[in-house]
Amino acid sequence: MNRELAAKIADAVMYEGYMLYPYRRSALKNRQRWTFGILYPPDFEEVRARTERSSMQSECLLKTNAPCSLSIQLRFLHSVTKTVVNVSPENTEESNECWDEAVPRSLEFKPDLDACSPQRCALNFPGSTALSESPTQGQVIATQQQLRGTLSFHVERLAENLLKIAIDVANETHSSSIERDRNCALTRALLSAHLILSTDGAEFISLLDPPEEFRAHLPSCSNIGNFPVMLGNPGEHDMMLCSPIILYDYPQIAPESAGDFYDATEMDEMLTLRLMTLTDEEKHQMYSGDDHARALLERTEQSAREQLMKTHGVIRNRRHVNQPE
Repeated sequence: MNRELAAKIADAVMYEGYMLYPYRRSALKNRQRWTFGILYPPDFEEVRARTERSSMQSECLLKTNAPCSLSIQLRFLHSVTKTVVNVSPENTEESNECWDEAVPRSLEFKPDLDACSPQRCALNFPGSTALSESPTQGQVIATQQQLRGTLSFHVERLAENLLKIAIDVANETHSSSIERDRNCALTRALLSAHLILSTDGAEFISLLDPPEEFRAHLPSCSNIGNFPVMLGNPGEHDMMLCSPIILYDYPQIAPESAGDFYDATEMDEMLTLRLMTLTDEEKHQMYSGDDHARALLERTEQSAREQLMKTHGVIRNRRHVNQPE
């Protein structure tokens, strides 16, 4: 079980689209982010219209031995709204400047695989308000809304050595103020929600490339809002990632990548070059924003040439010219 590799893949999924080039919070696309794996509050009008979701469903197959166990980890981002109170010591008037960041949340649940009835685990993250000092912005108020929900688990035995496990995650945060306000709804949403499943004494069955003996059971699995893929090193069967973006079994982080650029629709090399061309004013805006943007800028400025040397002209696979694809 390669937990370090699993964490890297899961973090890449969780922060996909978290912020986009040019990495300034003033950019329109960074004011309308959070595009994958969003579980909105059920009161949001687009959930009622069924154009968005407040829940996700994950189902997969588990080849069992005795004894065996299962661990479920729900991970997502919880929005934080930050508002500048004083932009400088000389200016004591309140500012209307505000932006959204996020902090990672997780919930772990170990169900009983022998239980016949559904099992539930409550999700409850209380709201908070905190005042802090920023060296570049003055006083900043950070506000988080409360999140409530449930993780439900059900197991069904399909054969002597085969279980179908079903996991439902639902956002149950209610507020009348979010009915038509998407930005308000996002502050009470589970952002980039996904699951990491791990087992001891059993084996997950790939839904993309299952053994022939289990292929007939695949149609019984229904996944809504995500899809389970094998996780870890190729050939391992003890971890799965229920991902809100399309992946293949055993996804890997490119060894040449110096770190997360948060924008997987672009290439690391191209984003590095773009960061190198930012003006000092643009870099200042990026540096004074999110901690992730600041770390990305510092990493690029310190090792941009080394990053480009590693990523330029990389060939992933080689084959003989006469070898069929």
